[in-house]
Amino acid sequence: MKTAAPTESAEDAYRRMRLHRIRHLVVMEGKHVIGILSERDLGGSRGTTLRTGRTVGDLMARDVATAKAETTIRQAANMLRGRTIGCLPVMEDSKLVGIVTVTDLLELVGEVIRKASTDARWKPVRRMGRWPRNAEPGRARS
Repeated sequence: MKTAAPTESAEDAYRRMRLHRIRHLVVMEGKHVIGILSERDLGGSRGTTLRTGRTVGDLMARDVATAKAETTIRQAANMLRGRTIGCLPVMEDSKLVGIVTVTDLLELVGEVIRKASTDARWKPVRRMGRWPRNAEPGRARS
């Protein structure tokens, strides 16, 4: 888990995110979580103009949803989905102890599916009704 100060330059924060291959930074002021900065907030790879002369504090999201260390995976997933956000800082006794991201949850789903079935590639998608009954990707439909 990486953090940033609100006074850090937006360009430096973006470079650090790229270096560590992460998409979120928890913004801290002292020991307090005051925001979240996402790669999207920084404009991504084409956001140089957006970042120029700006700080993390200028671009961060200030309304931060957090999870407790005892929050279940289901609860965390529901919070992420319900708020349409990509990460939740995890707090224990008012201290930042971690972060859970949508990517973390997707990796967990993939691991569960892998363990549950050796041939689960298309089954979940079909069950959700995304494909016509007798069709699979790459197969001609009649």
